[in-house]
Amino acid sequence: MASESIDDLFARYGPVYRWLVTGTCIIGAMTGGLASTTVNVAFPDIMGTFGLGRDQAQLLSTGYFASQTLGMLLSAWLIKAGGERLCSNIALSIFLIGCALSGLAQDAVTLMMGRVLQGIASGVLQPMAMALVFSVFPVGRKGLSMGIFSMGMVLAPTLGPAMGGLAIEFFNWRYVFLLALPTAFIALVLGNLFMPSRDFPKTWPRFDFVSFGLLCVCLIGLLLGCSYGQRLGWVSDEIVLLFLFGILGGAAFIFRQLYGRDPLVNLRLFRNLQFTSAALIAFFTECAFLASTVMLPLFVQQIQQYTPLAAGLMLIPAGLSMLILFPISGRLADILPAQVLVFSGLLFYAVSFALMASMDVNTPFWTLVMFTLVMRFGSAFTRPVTNATALSSLPSAEVHQGSSTINFTRKLGGALGANAVMVFLEMRIPFHGDAFAAAQTSGNQTARELQKTVVRVFGEAGVPKLAQEPGAVLYFSEIILAQASTLGFQDGFTILAVIAFTAIIPAFIMGRLMGSKAATL
Repeated sequence: MASESIDDLFARYGPVYRWLVTGTCIIGAMTGGLASTTVNVAFPDIMGTFGLGRDQAQLLSTGYFASQTLGMLLSAWLIKAGGERLCSNIALSIFLIGCALSGLAQDAVTLMMGRVLQGIASGVLQPMAMALVFSVFPVGRKGLSMGIFSMGMVLAPTLGPAMGGLAIEFFNWRYVFLLALPTAFIALVLGNLFMPSRDFPKTWPRFDFVSFGLLCVCLIGLLLGCSYGQRLGWVSDEIVLLFLFGILGGAAFIFRQLYGRDPLVNLRLFRNLQFTSAALIAFFTECAFLASTVMLPLFVQQIQQYTPLAAGLMLIPAGLSMLILFPISGRLADILPAQVLVFSGLLFYAVSFALMASMDVNTPFWTLVMFTLVMRFGSAFTRPVTNATALSSLPSAEVHQGSSTINFTRKLGGALGANAVMVFLEMRIPFHGDAFAAAQTSGNQTARELQKTVVRVFGEAGVPKLAQEPGAVLYFSEIILAQASTLGFQDGFTILAVIAFTAIIPAFIMGRLMGSKAATL
C-alpha cells in the first residue's frame, strides 16, 4: 500500500480536501450509527420469530454497544499498523459480513454474532473518523469540526428507527440489518480515495491481547449478569459467577492498563482533569441517550400500540433538527465558554426525561415528538463541546489516543446504561403489577363495579355465560399489566433525568478548570 499522508492529500486536492475527508469520515461513522438503532423497532418481531424474552432481545442492542466498545480499542492499533485507509477497509469489510449474518440468521445465536461483528466494526471506525476530522481543521475551527462530525453521529441513530420501521412495514425485520449496506459501500469507495495511508511496517506494533481478553470477560460477565439476573434470580449461582467474572476481569484490565506495556486504554490521560471531566460528561450523557433510544420505541409500541413505522417516524423531526443544531453548537463551542453550552445541554436532557416520565397511553403523537426534540437539543449542546474540550486539552501526539479513550468511555456508558435501565424496567413492571393486583380485593368497590360492567358487556355481546367471569378476570389482568408497564417506563425515564443531573458535577469541575486556564492567559 502506497503511503499518502494528510499533507500529500492536501497538496493533491487543495483546501477542499478538508471537506472531502470530513464527508468520508461522516459517512463511515454514520454506517455504524445507523446499525445501532434500526434494530430497536424490530424487537417485537424478532422476539416473536425466535421466542425471545425482552431481556434476551435487549442483548441485541447491549451486545452491539459492548462490542463497539471493544472495537474502539482496536482502532489506534490498526492506524499505527497501516494508517486510516487500512483501518477503514478492514472495519467496513467486517461490517458487511456482520450485516449479512444478521439479515440471514436462522437462529438467535447467529443473529447475535452478526450484531457483534457490526459493533466491532463501528467501534473501529468512529474514533478513527473523529480524530481525523479533528486533525484536518485549524485551531480556531476545532469546535466546528466536532459539530459537523457529531451531526452525522447522532443523525444516523436518530433516523435509524424510522428506516427500520419502513423496512418492517413493507418487507420484514430481516431487511432492518441491510439498511446500512449502501452507506458502507460508499464509505469503502471514498475511503480508498481520501483516507491517508502509510506503508506496512516491517514489524507490526504490539497489541495487548491479554488486556483485550480481560475486557471481553468483564463486559460479557456484567452484561449477561444484568440481562439474566431477573430471570434466573439475582443471587443464583449462575448470576453471582457472571458478576464475579465481570468484576475480576474489569479489575485486572484496569491494573494491566496502569502497569503493563502498550496499554489499550491510556488511563494516564485521566490525570488531565479537564479531559476526565469531559469523559465523565460523555459517559453519563451517552448512558441516558442510548437508554432512551431503546426505551422510546418499546414504549410507543408496547404501551401505545404504535406500528414500527409510526414509532420510527416519531423520531424523524428530532433527527432532522440535528442538521441545523450540530453545526451551530459546534461553532458556538469556538465562541462561548464550554461550560455554558454543557450546562444548557444537560438542562435540556433533564427536562426532556422529566417530561417523558409523564407519558402514558393517552399522550398525543406530537407531544412525544416535542419531548424527543428537547432531548436532541441536549445532545446538540453537549456532544460536540465535550469532544472538542477533551481533545483540545491534550498534546497533538495524544489526540488519537484521546479520541479512542473518550469514545471508549462514551460507548461504555451507553452499553452499561442501556442494559441497566432495561433491567430496572424488568424489576419495576412486576413491582407495580403486584401492587395493583394486591389492591384488587373484594373490598375494592371500584374493582367490583368494573367487573360487573365487563361481565354485562360480555353478556350483551353474546359471550357464553361460563366464559364471562374468566373473560372479565383476563381483562383485568391486561389492564393491570398495561398500567404496571406504563409506571415502569415512567420510572425508567425518571432515572434518566437523574443521570443527566449527575453529569452536572463533572461539568462544574470542567468549567472551573477552563476558567482558571483562561484567567492565567
